[in-house]
Amino acid sequence: MSAETVEREYNNRALVPGHPAYFARWEKDSAFVRETLPCALDKAYGPDPRHRIDLFPAANARGTLVFIHGGYWRSLDKRLFSWLAAPWVAEGVSVAIPNYRLAPQVRIEDIVDDTIAAMNWLFRGGAVHGIATDRVVVSGHSAGGHLTAALFAAEAGRLEFDPGRIAGGVPFSGVYEFDPLLLFSYNSDLKLDPASVARLNLAQRKRSIGAPLVVAAGAAESSEFQRQSHLLAQAWHPQARLLMLPGLNHFGIVDSFAERGQPLHAATLALF
Repeated sequence: MSAETVEREYNNRALVPGHPAYFARWEKDSAFVRETLPCALDKAYGPDPRHRIDLFPAANARGTLVFIHGGYWRSLDKRLFSWLAAPWVAEGVSVAIPNYRLAPQVRIEDIVDDTIAAMNWLFRGGAVHGIATDRVVVSGHSAGGHLTAALFAAEAGRLEFDPGRIAGGVPFSGVYEFDPLLLFSYNSDLKLDPASVARLNLAQRKRSIGAPLVVAAGAAESSEFQRQSHLLAQAWHPQARLLMLPGLNHFGIVDSFAERGQPLHAATLALF
């Protein structure tokens, strides 16, 4: 692909000009949820100020949903996504939302390290905060979709918990093949090179977590974001299955993840 094509296919904010309205609504709703739901905020899982995780315990929880936010590994914050906790807690599912360090201060591989560290902490200390850790589903949107899949492909020796306690994974709207991003303008922050791309690409990676994955994307996303999900689902079949969602763009898919009766919500709930 040319650099122009990559820019058109991968710049989601340009593809969805109305994205600020999503952010504004999510921010408002998240503030309300933090004020009204029982929660334990900004628990430290590491030494950096962004090594923090928010926990929303459900009463008599059937399990815990981890949600890893997006932002192209270079922006956004867990506090923008507190609103997701409300519908899941109502389903009897506790919610954990970690932050992680951002590019360009760190590389994507460092952010994968943060994801593993957050999960290790959750299994060690989540129960103290009322978080059930016997059945955990890991999910993530966009960059968080990649981080979800990267956790499944992490070396087993780096996981300080029984992988069998992971009940499933739901990476959606993610990037799993990094070669196109070498030509993307955001690479000024991501600092990818051919060697790091080879290390980050996930399609041929073995998994140390064997739980089923639902790999989802919106049919109104760019052809490249759809291709990325097709690629991972096909490469990781039969562990992974593809879920294409008609009418959903790169931001609307997050709403569908939280909405009861929507296919992405139902597929995630079925993993518990």
